[in-house]
Amino acid sequence: MIETLIPQLPTSGAEPAERVPTDWTTQAMQARIRRRYASERRFRFAGMAAVWLSAGFLAFLLVSMLSQGATGFTETRVALPIDFAAAKLPVEPARLQGRGADLALAAANLEGAVDSAATKAFGEDATDLLSDGAWMTVRDAIKADPTLLARKSVFEVPVASPIDVAAKGRGTPAAEAVLARLEARDAISSALSLTFLTSADSTDATRVGIWGAFKGSLLTMAVTLLLAFPIGVLSALYLEEYAPRNRWTDLIEVSINNLAAVPSIIFGLLGLAVFLGTFGMQRSAPIVGGLTLALMTMPVIVIAGRNAIKAVPPSIRDAALGVGASPVQVVFHHVLPLALPGILTGTIIGMARALGETAPLLMIGMRAFIAAPPSGLDNPATVLPVQIFLWSDQVSRGFVEKTSAAIIVLLVFLLAMNGVAIYLRNKFETRW
Repeated sequence: MIETLIPQLPTSGAEPAERVPTDWTTQAMQARIRRRYASERRFRFAGMAAVWLSAGFLAFLLVSMLSQGATGFTETRVALPIDFAAAKLPVEPARLQGRGADLALAAANLEGAVDSAATKAFGEDATDLLSDGAWMTVRDAIKADPTLLARKSVFEVPVASPIDVAAKGRGTPAAEAVLARLEARDAISSALSLTFLTSADSTDATRVGIWGAFKGSLLTMAVTLLLAFPIGVLSALYLEEYAPRNRWTDLIEVSINNLAAVPSIIFGLLGLAVFLGTFGMQRSAPIVGGLTLALMTMPVIVIAGRNAIKAVPPSIRDAALGVGASPVQVVFHHVLPLALPGILTGTIIGMARALGETAPLLMIGMRAFIAAPPSGLDNPATVLPVQIFLWSDQVSRGFVEKTSAAIIVLLVFLLAMNGVAIYLRNKFETRW
């Protein structure tokens, strides 16, 4: 009865052929399966090869830097006996208290007394065995214990750069012969180089230090963070939560995306023209470097902040508005705290990129020879990447290990910043 009520649809052509299940046991299908499995194995092998190749390059980098830079944190010293009682330096112990101690010892020809003691102990060419800062080591020992001026003592003073390089296995035959003569007298020792960790740049490889460049990097990064972070976050909040959707907003968004891809040296030219040329600010100062790097980092923070804010579910906003919160309270009490992990992660990554930049800082003059750590934001300074660049351009072989040691410091700094980013992300992360 029901079949008679359903109208018969007209058919055109022949009836469709009945579908036959695929026979996977045939020789052709088995060959196709084997080709698919082989293709999958090749893809997995290529992926694992890429991972192992990347890990190999990273391991090679770390091993080469550690092998060459580990000795940069140590210095070779020679035992130098000095009889100050016989030298009779014209300096009173009372003058060694206070800021005038360095001037008093320098005026008493302490350097000459050290050279005379070296000549007496090691021969006529002994002055070439000692570093230019050997007498400063003696000066610091006397300042710590003025009674040394009344007796004979043995001081551990740094050797010259060629001897130091020879003691670390990369010296010339002449330097190795001198080193062997000193070792025969059991006068050579090695110790941690506090000079490398506490001093600034120098023309002598045995006296160079990383603290001046490290402090310059800290001051520059502080200025960059204080400027780029609040402006970048507020810009991201406005563009994502308040800005109307029109052509001007679209133009601003496109401009920010383009600025994030601009080569860093362009920002260096901008800093040179604006901060130095127009405003006449101090050349090679951390404040100028921070302003330049802030211009470069700000677009990255804006983009990361917008993505983090956009990832907050709309239901959070609706719920906050539903319980009576104002639009400003919704943004700053609910949306911003939930987006903070992503914003902080993007900020730290942008700061890490700024820390490794060299080109924009070279343009504003931060490649100058800085012999003292900066004491303020407007003092001449340099940063770690520029210091590494300057040392790598030196002719002396003693600067090779110092360059690698500085690279190790920079890598540790970068790893610390990324560790902070991971910690902040895990601390403020909220799951919904």
